[in-house]
Amino acid sequence: MTSAETPAAAVAAGHVSPIVVQNTEGWSSLQLRSLLEYHELLYFLIWRDIKVRYKQTALGAGWAIIQPLFTMVIFSIFFGRLAKIPSDGVPYPLFALSALVPFTLFSNGVSQGARSLVSSGELIKKIYFPRLLVPLAAVSAFLLDFVLALAMLFGMMLYYGFVPGWNALWLPLLLLLTLAASVGVALWLSAMNVRYRDVGYTVPFLLQVWLFSTPIAYPTSLLHGHWQTIYALNPMVGVVEGFRWALLGKAAFPATMIAISAGVSLLLLLGGAVYFRRLERTFADVV
Repeated sequence: MTSAETPAAAVAAGHVSPIVVQNTEGWSSLQLRSLLEYHELLYFLIWRDIKVRYKQTALGAGWAIIQPLFTMVIFSIFFGRLAKIPSDGVPYPLFALSALVPFTLFSNGVSQGARSLVSSGELIKKIYFPRLLVPLAAVSAFLLDFVLALAMLFGMMLYYGFVPGWNALWLPLLLLLTLAASVGVALWLSAMNVRYRDVGYTVPFLLQVWLFSTPIAYPTSLLHGHWQTIYALNPMVGVVEGFRWALLGKAAFPATMIAISAGVSLLLLLGGAVYFRRLERTFADVV
C-alpha cells in the first residue's frame, strides 16, 4: 500500500488482505471450526500435559494402573467382603474395576481440566488461540491412562474367565460419552475457576461425592422403577452400566440409562461451551 492509495483501493489491488468481521451470534459464537485449524496445537498441549504429569516420577505411566487397582482392592475389602454388597453375579473385584476404569478417566479429566486455564496462565497471556483447547487437551491427555487401565481390566477379565463378546463394540461410543461428560464439566469448572479460585478447593470434594453417587461400589439393581430413571441424570451412571454390560454382559442392555446420561452429557457439553465462550475474552486479564 502506497501513501497515495486509499484503504479500499489497496484492498482491491490485492496489496492488503481484507479483514472479515463475522456475526458471532448463535452457534457460530462457539467457533468450533477454529478448533480444527489449531489441531496441531491441541496435539502439542496433550503431549505437554502427559510429559509434565509423569516427569521425574519413578513409576511413570504405572500410576495409570495403580490408581484404579488400589481403589478396587479397597472397595473389594470394605464393600464386597465386609459389607457384602451384591455384585450382580460378577466377582466383586471385576465388578468394581469395570466401573472404576471409565470413572477414573472422568475424575482425572475433570480435576485436571478444572485448573487447566489457571495453570496455563502465562501461555494465555502471551498468544491468542482458542482457549477451548486448554481444557480439551487436559482431558484428552488421560486417554493414555485409560488405555493402560483398560488393558489391566482385560487381563483381570481373562483371569476370571470372562471373554468380551459383540457387546464390546459399544466401548468406543461409551468412551465418547465419558469424554463428553468430562469435557462438559471441565468447561464449566475451568471458566469459573479463573474468576473464583474457590472452585479449585471444591473440585476434590465434588469428585468424591460423585464417586459414591455413581454405581461403582454397588449395582443399580438396588433401585427400582422411576428411581433408576432419576438416578441416570448422573451422566456417569449410563457410562458405568454401559461398560459393565459391554464387557461382562451379565445384565440387560441399559438403553434408558445410557440415553438419559447421553442427553445430560450433551447438555453439559453444549452449555459449558457457551458459558466458556462468554467468559473467554476476560481470561487473559483475570488469570
